[in-house]
Amino acid sequence: MSGGSRPADPLGLQPDEMRALGYWVVDRVVGHLEGIAESPAVVTGTPDELRAALGGPPPEDPGDPAAALRTLADVALAHMQHGEHPRNFARVPGPSSYAGVLGEWLATGFNAIAASWTGGSGPATVELVVIDWLRQLLGLPDTTEGILVSGGSLASVTALVVARNEVGAGTVYLSDQTHSSIVRGLFALGFPGSDVRVLTSDGRQRLSVEALREALDADRTAGRRPAIVIANAGTTNTGAVDPLPELAGICAAEGLWLHVDGAYGAPAALCDAGRRLLAGIERADSLVLDPHKWLFQPYDLGCLLVRRHGALERAFRTTPDYLADVTGVDDEVDLRDRGLELSRRGRGVKLWLTFRTYGVVRIRAAIAHGIGLAERAERLVAADPDWRVVTPAQLGIVTFTLRRPAAGRDAYDELAARAAGVAADGSAHLTTTRVSGTPVLRLCTINPRTTPDDITQTLAGLGVGSCIRRGAAG
Repeated sequence: MSGGSRPADPLGLQPDEMRALGYWVVDRVVGHLEGIAESPAVVTGTPDELRAALGGPPPEDPGDPAAALRTLADVALAHMQHGEHPRNFARVPGPSSYAGVLGEWLATGFNAIAASWTGGSGPATVELVVIDWLRQLLGLPDTTEGILVSGGSLASVTALVVARNEVGAGTVYLSDQTHSSIVRGLFALGFPGSDVRVLTSDGRQRLSVEALREALDADRTAGRRPAIVIANAGTTNTGAVDPLPELAGICAAEGLWLHVDGAYGAPAALCDAGRRLLAGIERADSLVLDPHKWLFQPYDLGCLLVRRHGALERAFRTTPDYLADVTGVDDEVDLRDRGLELSRRGRGVKLWLTFRTYGVVRIRAAIAHGIGLAERAERLVAADPDWRVVTPAQLGIVTFTLRRPAAGRDAYDELAARAAGVAADGSAHLTTTRVSGTPVLRLCTINPRTTPDDITQTLAGLGVGSCIRRGAAG
């Protein structure tokens, strides 16, 4: 080895400059989090404005990194929805924790890779540890293995590859409330439309056990081969949980693979209220959850758990000549053999640091807090005679609608206008949807930064009368 020092950044930044820039980033992020409640929940720019500020020809010469960082913070990162905003109730927000941010920074700074055991045994061990923590917290057996991916979409596609490899090709059964990414994934994997059976959900927006039994019988009579059942543990639309114990019983009796999509809802099993709603989740053959939702991680982070030992490797393992020297032995796990990615960053670091920093006790309390906020919103809406609850609070989601829209207004347009009104002044962000054809407003309250007053203020902004009166009294 040659003597002398090597530059920390061979492309030109000096150590003092590197530290100063890093400290600036930390200060800016902490300041953002300190003032998030007073900022808009979502800001959307126009293509022309954003291109003008961020575009131009490729920069040929070195520039000012401090100025570039300010542009990113003031322009690019200001024009987006903020999942950590306490009044962002749209879809399923991602309220990240600061410990998760620190873990992400540290792993990125060390360029952490978790592909082969030889090349990343430390980050791989961290990932295996957090996967096993999740397994234990969700009650799955110790045969369960897993992999961290970008999110629920890729996690479910990965699960479907494993399921088909384990039980063979055949018909897949799901409800009309199943996330669209799963249907897209089935078609991307080459499942023919005739093998994708979308069943009408019941009055509680759940996969009907009776409808499933009828479909299984009808398909066998028609010569089809049932293979996979997809259940929901917290639907995106209403937070509904399918009858997991009954579905697991059918799958066990008939040799079907049970895949459970708990992308946002599964972590609720950490607290008592969620555990009761999610009874039976531990019987899934494969289970998806997104720690970047209700486990408070920065984007992106999804997790797939598979209860059959070795099933992931059986579906994905390959050993080309150029990887023969980095193939794990015995209990050395090559995580590249558990999914579609070869190059994989150390995604587990941020989740590991989050658990080590806050402990399960604080995470559990934060999840229970989110469940309670939706229940509060339900009570406030139910107290106003002009509004009605359409689906009750479940797993942090509640939907509601006006009993009568304003004269001459379409019901959906009226609700959308009210949602746009609170978004326009930056006070809150929520979305409309439809439940069994009924237009509704929807709140998803999984953010631990959200307070009861945030719920009251948002509902008042929508015109929920009991909240307006409370606000005036306060």
